[in-house]
Amino acid sequence: MDVGLAILVIGVAAAAAAFCLLLVGLVYSEAMNCDVPSGVESPTKLHAIHCFLVGMAMVGRILERLGLCDQSRLVRWLADRSLRRRGQRAGLRIKNATFAGVPVRVYEPTAASAGKRRGLVYFHGGGWVVGSLGKLKTRPSPVCYRLAPEHRYPAHLDDCEAATRHFLTVAEASFGVDPRRVAVGGDSAGGNLAAALCQRLAKKENGHLLAPCAQVLIYPALQMADFSLPSYQQNHAVPLLLRGRMAFYFLHYLNGDMSVCQDVLEGRHVPAELMLRYRKWLSPDNLPAEFRARGFCQQTPPGHDGEVYHIIKAGLEPEVSPLLAEDDVVRSTPPAFILTCEYDVLRDDGILYAKRLKDLGVPVTWQHIPDGFHGIINFRKGWLSFPSAERALDSVVRYLENL
Repeated sequence: MDVGLAILVIGVAAAAAAFCLLLVGLVYSEAMNCDVPSGVESPTKLHAIHCFLVGMAMVGRILERLGLCDQSRLVRWLADRSLRRRGQRAGLRIKNATFAGVPVRVYEPTAASAGKRRGLVYFHGGGWVVGSLGKLKTRPSPVCYRLAPEHRYPAHLDDCEAATRHFLTVAEASFGVDPRRVAVGGDSAGGNLAAALCQRLAKKENGHLLAPCAQVLIYPALQMADFSLPSYQQNHAVPLLLRGRMAFYFLHYLNGDMSVCQDVLEGRHVPAELMLRYRKWLSPDNLPAEFRARGFCQQTPPGHDGEVYHIIKAGLEPEVSPLLAEDDVVRSTPPAFILTCEYDVLRDDGILYAKRLKDLGVPVTWQHIPDGFHGIINFRKGWLSFPSAERALDSVVRYLENL
């Protein structure tokens, strides 16, 4: 072998080894800083999943620093391929389509129905950054709305509205679905979009347009005003959604300005007069006592920074933070199913929204998973499955069957 070529091979091998060691070290450091609660069944599995996801993020971060790719796009690409499942499933007809210019995936039962079917327009999670029709997971993710960082708010919500309105108009003729029995739903960021869409449609209601009959919100992200709620404090380092990561996703959705991330986490983005107004909806006193018992400390709000507020103020609008909508709007939304998990930073968002809906006379079904964590419904099959995932999804199915 030529000496020059040998030196090149050795150099590439050394660089690859150094990259792998760096990656392993970073993943190990992140894994050691996470907190897997003893209340989670099979904590070793959760550690393994977290390490895999951290590894993807670290590869993206390193390559982005080297100027080779964008981290968000790489993580999206890796996630889509690692979670993809090919082929049809027994009892289902699955096809890709377009609703009002928005890519969707349609799931139809192959069995004949004696009457009109129910329908569900579902918005996938993924922090408004991840998710596409390239993946076919253990749960449907039919509406492929535009994603950050290529697109910012309100593109995601606009796509969800367009696809939902289109389906409601063609549901009966094209799919044999009763348009009066069509719900919208989503998990995490998708739950945010479902809640915001129901509020948007409620404000536009004129008696002639069809609207969803229910909203199915699975561990939804519902506000970016307060990142010090009990669930954010108690579960700040619990996989699969860390406290800092939630602020990161909100900012990606809004405008991509990560320079204010720490200020947002510390609460410097909300003027005192606004926070006083939000207290009636966000106060920890509105939570059942058991959710305030574990490691919660009431914090004194810091002084706000006007520049930070100017950068993120759109995030305090109800279409980004549905929990902050006025009573007359929330009161006009359809009946809700809300699923929360104990070990999830977004737990209190869901509980507080359920309370608001109930107090305003909106029928609410609240399902809490005591040993659940964020993203649990994605882990129903295989060696990385969790029993609570089946329970969580079963509760959603039972609710939909009774629509």
